[in-house]
Amino acid sequence: MTPVMWGLLAAFLLTAMITTYLTFITVREIARTRMSPDTVPQAELEDTGPAQKINLFDLDNPLQGEEGPAPVTWDGANRVTVLVMGLDFRDWEDEGPSRTDTMMVMTMDVKTNTAGIMSLPRDLWVNIPGYGYGKINTAYYLGEVYDEPGGGPGLAIATVEEFLGVPINYYTQVDFSAFERFIDEIGGIEIDVPQEIQVDPIGPGNTVLLEVGPQILDGPTALAYARNRDTAGSDFDRATRQQQVIMAIRRRILSLDMLPTLASKAAVLYNELSAGVHSNLSLQEIIQIAWFASQVPPENITRRGIGPDQVTFSYSPDGLDILIPDTDAVRQMRDEVFSQNSSVGPAGTEEGVTGDPEDMMQAELANISVLNATMSPGLAAQTTDYLSTQGLNVVYTGNATELTANTVIIDYTGKPYTIQYLINLFDIQESSIYSRYDPNSQVDIAILLGDDWANNNSMP
Repeated sequence: MTPVMWGLLAAFLLTAMITTYLTFITVREIARTRMSPDTVPQAELEDTGPAQKINLFDLDNPLQGEEGPAPVTWDGANRVTVLVMGLDFRDWEDEGPSRTDTMMVMTMDVKTNTAGIMSLPRDLWVNIPGYGYGKINTAYYLGEVYDEPGGGPGLAIATVEEFLGVPINYYTQVDFSAFERFIDEIGGIEIDVPQEIQVDPIGPGNTVLLEVGPQILDGPTALAYARNRDTAGSDFDRATRQQQVIMAIRRRILSLDMLPTLASKAAVLYNELSAGVHSNLSLQEIIQIAWFASQVPPENITRRGIGPDQVTFSYSPDGLDILIPDTDAVRQMRDEVFSQNSSVGPAGTEEGVTGDPEDMMQAELANISVLNATMSPGLAAQTTDYLSTQGLNVVYTGNATELTANTVIIDYTGKPYTIQYLINLFDIQESSIYSRYDPNSQVDIAILLGDDWANNNSMP
């Protein structure tokens, strides 16, 4: 392969990490295309100037700084999984660490010749190791702010690994500016807009109204279209638009007039994108993964995204909109993406948190008080012993100041999995659940035992 084709491959593969789906489909088409030197306009190659000078032999160093997380090196024979992140550059205005605007897990199993992609909404309410529960998009931010091992990528990887219960080999973090530049370099993409939508490219004063129908979008507009959350389906509609943009990029790249253009611009694309793509993958590993991925037939690629059927819409203790995942539904989706025929085995068989509701409850480490609000003596002490056998941490047992007919739960700090576990355990009605956010509370949850529990409970 000529240096030009190495440059094309490197540029394209980095772009594939941005769009994810292209990693599995478009590289295959380019790999099958045997471009001879005659297919590339020589004058264009000569006119590219200094940007044409690429260090194509530096294939073994990761595309990140020394502070980045170490990879779980892939052996080339089993499953490989990559966390792909796009940063939210609305945070640019503050010039501080960013949150993740987009998170996708992509996986490939060489032995079964299968691949999968799973999109994670930014508002998922998950445990962030060392920081308690928060939106999944803040894991990267916290890792950067508090200088966690591996920085933002390291904490984001740890968070997603715990949430999904699958190991992640590598990460790729993409600056949206690099995505915009790539779209502009290929001359824009054609999008058939299904309904009128107003989008806001990054920067002030440049709102664009997109009418219904096919039209060419430049880089900033394409990115704004893919990131828009202002339709009825919010994040879930956005996932659909992102897939639409990905397919438009694929069509544009694979059009007959584009391969010579990409070849002639390989160095420019590589130099621009390499500044906006960070990963603990090396170019050699990217090439290796993409080569195997190019052999995966489209029908063997499973694409999924966590949607309304896998979450409950709720509010965080400080009033933010959040999505509480249905762990069973998420686990089922995960197992569809991580094929049951995997050489590693079904997702969730690894050690650690697997997504089971009881595991997630125990991971919250909630401090609970149990108060007897009935005339039945010893009910609180007996219930405390019972809850301890269920893995719950009761730190205070006593009597309530008032009596109640129905058992009541008061949530002080936001422990959604423990709350749900207690709701199921005590068969509590929604009207008996209260949220009284108090970060200074000595307990996370208070249970006021009512006559319903005294007269009909599941304790041995």
